[in-house]
Amino acid sequence: MNKKISVIFILPDLETGGAERIITTIANHLSRDRFEPKILLLRKQGGYLDFLKKDVEIIDIDTERIRHSLKPILKEIYKRKPDIVFSGFGEVNAYLSLFIKLFPRTKFIARETNVVSKHVTRKEIKFFYSFYNNYQQIIAQSDDMKQDLISNFNIKQDKIVKINNPVDFDFIENKLRISQKPECFKLNYKNVVAIGNLSARKGFDNLLKVFSRLKNEKILLHILGDGKDREILHQMKDFLGLKNVVFHGRHENPYQFLKFADLFILSSRYEGFPNVLLEAGACGTYSLANNCPGGINEIIQHNTNGEIADIENHEDFSQKIMTLLHRDYDAESIKNSIKSRFSKEIILDRYEKILLDLMKK
Repeated sequence: MNKKISVIFILPDLETGGAERIITTIANHLSRDRFEPKILLLRKQGGYLDFLKKDVEIIDIDTERIRHSLKPILKEIYKRKPDIVFSGFGEVNAYLSLFIKLFPRTKFIARETNVVSKHVTRKEIKFFYSFYNNYQQIIAQSDDMKQDLISNFNIKQDKIVKINNPVDFDFIENKLRISQKPECFKLNYKNVVAIGNLSARKGFDNLLKVFSRLKNEKILLHILGDGKDREILHQMKDFLGLKNVVFHGRHENPYQFLKFADLFILSSRYEGFPNVLLEAGACGTYSLANNCPGGINEIIQHNTNGEIADIENHEDFSQKIMTLLHRDYDAESIKNSIKSRFSKEIILDRYEKILLDLMKK
């Protein structure tokens, strides 16, 4: 290898979300003998800036809106002439697809973050997906995502490669080492945890309806996360009289909640490939997930690390919770079911291989 392969990753910022963490992890992990990673951010902010290795250059274009960012992004690509541009965020991916042909010497790769047909509703963004085949490679996180791109957006099958999300066990185990049982966990109660952005796609409205059927049980529901539906969900909690539901907002260390939880619940209407489900498993906690698109069936191994049920059926789902809370689980086998398939080493090697293969095309 004479010249290193220069890769520019594109993200809005490094706030603590799924895509941001994956890209940070990939950039940190890539072999420095072969690659020279840089990250282009619309805004240089976010918690993952601290985790990024110092030798990863940050290109800050300092732009508020994604659609205003296109010109500065194209300018940076033109100026720096990278070997590979890796776009890691749905909306940027869509806009960028239109301009790929301007840079014949650069390979473009997009990592999709959602089941697109469920997530993208604005017509003007849907329009851009007709240029998606311009990408040399598209990474889908789950089979559901891959199928969606082929069936609903006519994307060529040979362009899409599925790579599940990695779980950083070292990172999680370090967090677990310093994790005490949360003070809000009551002793003679079962503690159930749900984590996610307080928005419609995460389905917390359904979860509250489920818990309105468990009012008289000794079960506490802890919801971690913040978002635009916060007010509505708080009102709904009061309206339903759910004294045993606690909203904690964003939390520094969600792993302490996962580690000591009796059960983790994923109530989403759709997902990309839910990191939080992987992380619950990595903490040794059994999960109950709504039967929604986005790789749930690739993560859950029935009776080993969790189960899948239909949350729209509030009564059944609440009964399921009761049943699961009366069982014992083996934390080690839950951890292993995740580690053996999604550990960082396995997944990151696949990313590296894809970038190397891309250069041969």
